[in-house]
Amino acid sequence: MGSLTDERHTAPSPDAAPRWKNRAARRSGTLVLGALMLTACSSMVAPKPKDPEALAEYNEANDRFEPLNRKMYDLSVKVDKYSMRPVAKAYVWAVPVPVRKSIGNMVRTMNEPSVFFNDVGAGKPRRAGDAFVRWCINMVAGVGGFIDVAKYAGYPHHDNDAGLTLATWGVESGPYLFLPMMGPSSIRDGIGYGIDQGLSPWNYVPRGYGLLTFNWAYNIMGVINARADHLDDLDQVQRDALDPYATIRSAYQQQRKALAQAIKDDHRATVPDWYN
Repeated sequence: MGSLTDERHTAPSPDAAPRWKNRAARRSGTLVLGALMLTACSSMVAPKPKDPEALAEYNEANDRFEPLNRKMYDLSVKVDKYSMRPVAKAYVWAVPVPVRKSIGNMVRTMNEPSVFFNDVGAGKPRRAGDAFVRWCINMVAGVGGFIDVAKYAGYPHHDNDAGLTLATWGVESGPYLFLPMMGPSSIRDGIGYGIDQGLSPWNYVPRGYGLLTFNWAYNIMGVINARADHLDDLDQVQRDALDPYATIRSAYQQQRKALAQAIKDDHRATVPDWYN
């Protein structure tokens, strides 16, 4: 503090003049940069409407970053049009339905450990037990997960992820986000995605025995297969919806609320039905 006081009340020497000019330039540059950042941030945030009906719609949409999200959506649609969509169409044309279904089963089985950990985190031991049994049955009897034997044994698949687990803890979703090339999300679900990456054991595979190659192939095939599964649905939304962005936003938010509520409402006993 003493040095600042000296600078304010003591006239600078001729040798110090260039330093003062540099400081002034840096401060001016910082102020300009800060002003630009504030302007950019304000342009990313949709202003709250004053009309009560419009305000109710604004709150229901939970999309304060709508201007930025719409830009990310438009960018993703354009990139998808010339990348993932043609690949998905070629994949659907070249790969028979039973094979695509088997690949989907494999991807789902490989994700069961993450589902298991999130079921434990949500305090749902019965769901966690089902996920664990599904993984064991499908990895062995289902030939590495390509056949969903567990479903026929009475253990159907259920969804869970870290975003949903946080929701069961009472963590609010935060504003809606549209992540480039990743799709709909939220502040909570974005954090949950990072947690899920840490929970997936396949992200820790060693470099030997072709396991790293398998991990890359598994992730790439999962992305292509998922895009192919929603090929017709997304095409229909783009073709028929008056506002495809708003339609996707609404569908995503409703689905996430329904999944989180289903987890909260699952009060089944901790032992399987056949045990009784």
